[in-house]
Amino acid sequence: MAELILTFLGTGTSQGIPLIGCECTVCSSTDPRDQRTRASVYIESPECSWVIDTGNDFRAQCLREKIKRMDAVVYTHSHTDHIMGFDDLRAFCLTGKKIPIYASPETMADLKRIFSFAFDGENQLPGYILPEPHEIWGSFMLGKTELTPLQIKHGRAHVYGYLLRRNDQRLAAYLSDCKEIPEDVIRQIEGTQVLIIDALRHRLHPTHLTVNEALEIVSKVQPGQTWFTHLCHELSHAETERNLPTGVRIAYDGLKLHL
Repeated sequence: MAELILTFLGTGTSQGIPLIGCECTVCSSTDPRDQRTRASVYIESPECSWVIDTGNDFRAQCLREKIKRMDAVVYTHSHTDHIMGFDDLRAFCLTGKKIPIYASPETMADLKRIFSFAFDGENQLPGYILPEPHEIWGSFMLGKTELTPLQIKHGRAHVYGYLLRRNDQRLAAYLSDCKEIPEDVIRQIEGTQVLIIDALRHRLHPTHLTVNEALEIVSKVQPGQTWFTHLCHELSHAETERNLPTGVRIAYDGLKLHL
């Protein structure tokens, strides 16, 4: 029996796919795997369930996946495509239950500034967001799952990826937005069962890994399986996946992994 079920809520870049006004081959594709909302994953364990990032499409993603339980929220960073669904967390606070929010000190400061109405203590009623902030300074537990923050470079920004571990087994590493992976992080995630990693496009980009750059990381980590995420509209699901090595696949919205 799987210890964790990981659902890709979204696998697209900051604008989503299709892009507004674009008529390229991917944006016009009838393959549902080419329709990508903003990157996020939902994780269910026997003890609790949580989401990593609440992007602009968070409400629609929850409705699509029929999500009814949310015991915590974990953030990678505060770019708009990862936090702008924050207000939709109110659906999980209707009973007056507070919802733990985990983020780096920098990301937490941004959340408190942008969504001050949720943190200022003036709206502490059921139906409003009732956040319980937890700044991340190291590994922490959600149920029996240990989450280890992995500091990675996303252009000039330092953001977090996460290693998920249960019973001393490295089940998954989630690195949705990155350009550089430090060697100490490579060592931490080496041999993980599942690697989920940014692979924006083939052309170079200043803040995201290309497909070839992501494959270089895969060769160092040597995971059991790899799933590319945070794709832009320059990558067709079917065509890109056809040219990937064995063990490397393209994630798509709604995909479930049983870990």
